[in-house]
Amino acid sequence: MSLSIGIVGLPNVGKSTLFNALTKKGVPAENYPFNTIDPNVGVVAVPDFRLDKLSAMSNSVKKVPAAVEFVDIAGLVKGASEGEGLGNQFLSHIREVDAIAEVVRVFDDEDVHHVQGEVDPQRDIDVIDLELVLADMQTAEKRLERASRDAKGGDKDAIAERDVLAKITPALQLGHAARTVSLTEEEKVAVRGLHLLTMKPVLYILNRKSGAINVDAEGGDRWNALKGFLDSSGANYVTLDAGVERELSDVHDDERGDFRRELGVKEDGIDALIKAGYSLLNLISFFTTGEDESRAWTIHRGDLAPDAGAAIHTDFRDKFIKADVIHWDTLLETGSWVKAREKGLVRSEGKEYVVRDGDVMEFKHG
Repeated sequence: MSLSIGIVGLPNVGKSTLFNALTKKGVPAENYPFNTIDPNVGVVAVPDFRLDKLSAMSNSVKKVPAAVEFVDIAGLVKGASEGEGLGNQFLSHIREVDAIAEVVRVFDDEDVHHVQGEVDPQRDIDVIDLELVLADMQTAEKRLERASRDAKGGDKDAIAERDVLAKITPALQLGHAARTVSLTEEEKVAVRGLHLLTMKPVLYILNRKSGAINVDAEGGDRWNALKGFLDSSGANYVTLDAGVERELSDVHDDERGDFRRELGVKEDGIDALIKAGYSLLNLISFFTTGEDESRAWTIHRGDLAPDAGAAIHTDFRDKFIKADVIHWDTLLETGSWVKAREKGLVRSEGKEYVVRDGDVMEFKHG
């Protein structure tokens, strides 16, 4: 299951502050398929009011939310693709994650030095994106050469790889990300083993600062350039104040709303980031609920019922008979699984059922 998101950015953009705020939302890793003790990795709960309501309805002893792994990756500098700064370390770490969260500073503050001298969000994005493209170009060109040689011997895998790299490499040479190239699912599989950085989905995190001049509030050329890029590229992005979120992470839940209003920050930026990251990975949740436990289970959008069952136990996939299904809101309206079944609202679905986000399920297996 693809669940890890790497946080990247230039130095002094608020990356570490953001990561510290995120890890305050951490959950015990023993409930999840993560296996790390790395201090630069945080397993965080995916906020979901649906799970809260289902748990309350069932009077569950235990509530287990879905989770995502965020990885704080070393700061990048111009020239990383040539090994500048921690370039090689940066690139190797980012190859291991499934998606990229790129922190972009959108505030002016003389007390916080910017590595490029002045704040220009679009330039910062261009610097990072170009380094990723250059790294991929080196990988693709070398691999294309090898695949072309192997293809002459009739190797089918080499032929497939050569053909897709012949589409991707020219785009990279023009400075475009590999994900901008239209590929079939088969072509994507052919190059998956290369772990191309610019094939990974990207979420831009626009980091503001309370009390400072913020580019989005100021308007002007810097904001117009940034907004133009985000809109024209169809980019996924969230806006937050990492400093405020870090401060609020130490405040008790009951008082956090009041503090947020005082600081003029209406929404929980960290919750919005986690949800956006979950969606970026093309993940959805289905639920199981009962007195012992209510839990959100993570699957890919489009997964069939047996694959969803495998998230709980492989027997639910390998020995699948059927799944009893009801949507979360319908279950809440009726008040219990028993009442919903009596009213004929619980459906029995077979192997071809495509699980919907928010389904509550019980699996039957042989």
